[in-house]
Amino acid sequence: MALSNVLILSQVAGHVIGLILSLCMFIPLSVHVHSFNGHCLLFATGTWQEKDGLFDVRWPSEAYCNYPILVGVALFVIAGLQIYRLAILVYRELESSFLALFFDVVFSVSLCAMTVVAAIIITLGFMTWCGDMTERFPSCEIADGQNITNVELNISTSGFYIEMGTAQFGAWASFATWVGLSVFALLKLINNHQLRNMKVSMYIERQRLVNEDVYRGTTSELPGGPGGAGIVAGSPGENQLD
Repeated sequence: MALSNVLILSQVAGHVIGLILSLCMFIPLSVHVHSFNGHCLLFATGTWQEKDGLFDVRWPSEAYCNYPILVGVALFVIAGLQIYRLAILVYRELESSFLALFFDVVFSVSLCAMTVVAAIIITLGFMTWCGDMTERFPSCEIADGQNITNVELNISTSGFYIEMGTAQFGAWASFATWVGLSVFALLKLINNHQLRNMKVSMYIERQRLVNEDVYRGTTSELPGGPGGAGIVAGSPGENQLD
């Protein structure tokens, strides 16, 4: 199997994995935002009140959850489109243009940067929340499902630990997947560039050989030259001596 075929099949498999991991990224975060009544626990801080034992939360910006959700949705859409496009290329046995391969590399690297930022936000934000939870509970996991906020806030803490853990896994795994896809896209771009250079070199060499054959054929059809002309001119002189 040619290297280009191996790379394109690897890209298809990688995008399928990326599609699944993107679901693990934005679905749990969306469920969490709904359970927390539109609030986001990432980077949320607060103090434990002595009078009722509840947690007085200082909610951060909702962008800390919205950004990873948008990144997850973008990864899902782009992975789906790439799977369709690459499947068409494999089915029709076509090759992408150099420009398309170049944009694949640029988009893959850009998505890597966006995904690692989202993963860092989820990880550090969840660590901040868990730091406050461990002031009251032995671990952050035990705080899951506990009534830690005012009832008027209409917040359900059930499942937040699993949701954030799943989103964190999905974000870092997506980052690793898109790093691999970036490598595959770069290798495919390099392979395409080498093939283009090889075709150009073969064309130049073929033209050189054709020109040499034409030159040899032209020289073989020329007259014998000055020596042959001298022999022909000397024949009448011999007849005169006779």
